[in-house]
Amino acid sequence: MGKNFMTRLLPFVILFLILLIAVRYCQYSARKAELQVNDHKWDKLLLILEQIDKNYVDTIDYEAVIEHTLPALMSNLDPHSVYLPPQELKRADESLEGNFSGIGIEFNVPDDTATVINVVAGGPSERAGLLSGDKIVKVDGENIAGIRMNQDSIVARLKGPQGSVVNIEVKRDNLKELLPFSITRDKIPVNSLDVALMLNDTVGYVKLSRFARTSHEEFAEAAEKLRSEGLKTLIFDLRDNAGGYLDQALLLANEFLGRDDLIVYMEGLHRKRSDFHADGKGKMQDVKLYVVINEGSASSSEIFAGAIQDNDRGTIVGRRSYGKGLVQEPIYFTDKSGIRLTVARFYTPTGRSIQKPYSENYRYDILERYEHGEMMEADSMKRNDSLKYVTTKGKIVYGGGGIIPDIFVPLDTSGVTDYLIDVNRKSLQVKYSAKLADRYRQQLRKVGTMDDLQELIGRIDIERDFRNYAAANGVPMPGAAEWRKSEEIIVTQIAGLFGRYSKLDDIAFYSYLLQIDNAIDAINEDNEK
Repeated sequence: MGKNFMTRLLPFVILFLILLIAVRYCQYSARKAELQVNDHKWDKLLLILEQIDKNYVDTIDYEAVIEHTLPALMSNLDPHSVYLPPQELKRADESLEGNFSGIGIEFNVPDDTATVINVVAGGPSERAGLLSGDKIVKVDGENIAGIRMNQDSIVARLKGPQGSVVNIEVKRDNLKELLPFSITRDKIPVNSLDVALMLNDTVGYVKLSRFARTSHEEFAEAAEKLRSEGLKTLIFDLRDNAGGYLDQALLLANEFLGRDDLIVYMEGLHRKRSDFHADGKGKMQDVKLYVVINEGSASSSEIFAGAIQDNDRGTIVGRRSYGKGLVQEPIYFTDKSGIRLTVARFYTPTGRSIQKPYSENYRYDILERYEHGEMMEADSMKRNDSLKYVTTKGKIVYGGGGIIPDIFVPLDTSGVTDYLIDVNRKSLQVKYSAKLADRYRQQLRKVGTMDDLQELIGRIDIERDFRNYAAANGVPMPGAAEWRKSEEIIVTQIAGLFGRYSKLDDIAFYSYLLQIDNAIDAINEDNEK
């Protein structure tokens, strides 16, 4: 047992010591900051490494050891410091930079075939002639349909260097032969703002999926359009937004806050306190604001929500946010890998640390919230009276990790039945909506407004048709009472998914889905007071 233990331990020891040598003799810059080693702290470890280099019995594959064990090494620092090998670093940066090279389509894979949902306007696929509803059968001569190829593998075949060509063959409508397309890959914009729409004459809604390099620019354009349509109250949805670039959170908060309002400050052992203030030039200072968060809202989402709450600028709605308030600096290495290293913590204007405490069950914190009732009852949220803070207008807010909402909204289980769970488990709403779109393809392509879409959906007996479809796919017909309980959820989901196959895309999807959103209901009720 001892020998096996030492065998398993040896690569970690070697790796750790290699890293120390690397840090000792190499300097990498990140945002003009240098990594340096305090020599006397590491002398013993360097001595051991020297002995291993001189005396170890076998040849060591240093690169393999490093790549396999660096993630474990970084995880010992804190839950969010991380090592990213070259490919992962590239993907992480692409998702935030706001563009990547590809062919410009959105698709899903119902029934084991990639089906185009939307073609990006002005992108390579639109220029080549692809249409919503096209089914991708072959990529560069390789069959990808009907073989259970996962979505990531399909994406990998469609993406590629800018200027390169990919040849695809698609099945369109009722045509017997496959249609070939040669598409030259190009830069594709990746929007972080999923949707912006008016819910009624005065209330607007925007959903931001992440804080990417282009988020503020996207928001400013959307906000201008909404204001031209009568915007007086804005619902800013940050649910499941895991964060991103700090500067984008600052720019977005600046749109709503007054001159010299503190947005956030950060401080760490090796970082002096840095304060970030609004400049008073924001164009949304007169708009009534609601910010929606949940347990998946983290980092920059919490900075934004905390700034709005602590400055008494708007109302926070939903459930306690994730609690990730660590400042991470990117450090890039010459092999195109890198690390995200935690160097400080974020604090809201009242002085609350956004970061939740590290604990033995840190990574299972969300599960623990479910178990002790926090997702269902406001009184179950952890409030620490020793971490009580007061805003400038006298409102009490609590620290201890995450942002606690002003209006609590529980998980909505009102329409949940065994039948709903079963059809969700098989993704039958998604699959059925794709088949429905195939059936009404010509009519969908003529849809230009929500009125057009609603008129088309009104001619379809979704309720009966879907129950028959589900029964044919292994989910027996529900009883009348069970169907009545879940009917609104299922039919609304299908209508939204079906609408995404039209030119309205996410406008249609969210216009329907928000009708059964209890957070929106809570906001409407509060806004009417």
